[in-house]
Amino acid sequence: MNEPRTIQLLRTEPHDCSYLKGAIATTEFVSPEENIGIQTYQAINDAGFRRSGAHFYRPSCGSCTECKALRVQVESFAPTKSQKRILRKNSDLEIRITSSPDADGYFELYQEYIQERHQDGDMYPPDREQFDNFICTPKDWTRFIEFYTDELVMVAVCDFLPRGLSAIYSFFDPKHSGKSLGSYAILAQIDIANKLELPFLYLGYWIEESEKMNYKNRYNPCEILENKDWRSLPF
Repeated sequence: MNEPRTIQLLRTEPHDCSYLKGAIATTEFVSPEENIGIQTYQAINDAGFRRSGAHFYRPSCGSCTECKALRVQVESFAPTKSQKRILRKNSDLEIRITSSPDADGYFELYQEYIQERHQDGDMYPPDREQFDNFICTPKDWTRFIEFYTDELVMVAVCDFLPRGLSAIYSFFDPKHSGKSLGSYAILAQIDIANKLELPFLYLGYWIEESEKMNYKNRYNPCEILENKDWRSLPF
């Protein structure tokens, strides 16, 4: 059995929350000096941390606890009628999984996605250096799930951990927005986790009061991390 270890954490100064209007946020980061291996990553992931590029972080906002880590119970997942329609709508897509990102090709797709879908977000306007740091700094456990018609239409960045997949980010060609590709990326990752017999797909933070973040509980059954314990979220 691995011995428990102490990890040095750093905190940001209070700043405006990206998701709740008028709220002030503070973020906790794992010190860049820490050497994080896959077992430690799994442990801190289960404690509510997320990865962004080379950094591991979680909200640490004092009295506000609206950001709750969420994970889908893969084996018991049952798609809804609308999710089944999304699966049928995308049955023409070919899925490839690689550990080697095509940075130039990905960035072209990412640019179109950010410019069309997220002009009000922190990543607008799209910047190549920021993109490389965020998307194309893979670890040994990172995989890039590519979705093709006759061309690349979507990429989902995903970390393959001992107890599940951690969905990092996905971006797609906005010309195909009618295919509900964002939802399909999640459904595809659930399917991949199931085939690998992994119990969970980690979807980051669920915020009930945020329109940008409250969609994640549509993938049932799922659990949220609350008071250091994972509990089932009612359907």
